[in-house]
Amino acid sequence: MDYEMTAFEKEMEQNLLELRSNLLAKISKSDSDFQNLVGSSGTGDSVDIASDDLASKKMEAIGKIDAGKLNAINQALVRIRNGKYGVCAMCGKKIPEDRLRAIPYALLCMPCKRSSER
Repeated sequence: MDYEMTAFEKEMEQNLLELRSNLLAKISKSDSDFQNLVGSSGTGDSVDIASDDLASKKMEAIGKIDAGKLNAINQALVRIRNGKYGVCAMCGKKIPEDRLRAIPYALLCMPCKRSSER
């Protein structure tokens, strides 16, 4: 038996799918920029090489952040389809719709988020 999504969940699913699509496009562009950067290294003086290394590390860090965000989006889509979307992973209470509209892949309500950051 399939879970029947609410109108809000359907709206959030569309938002998440759009976020995922945009993020995948960004990752794809970053990946080609990274490939161009790697392909161009090895030519130039030590300042160019140091600059390329710094740019490479920055792109790698951005890639990790994007990968984490992509995973969070995918997990939120799974929670929607399983009827578990909008439930705080720590306390089990409903996450307010305003928070989910701001961060559709949020796992925690604000009180739990604040306590986890301490």
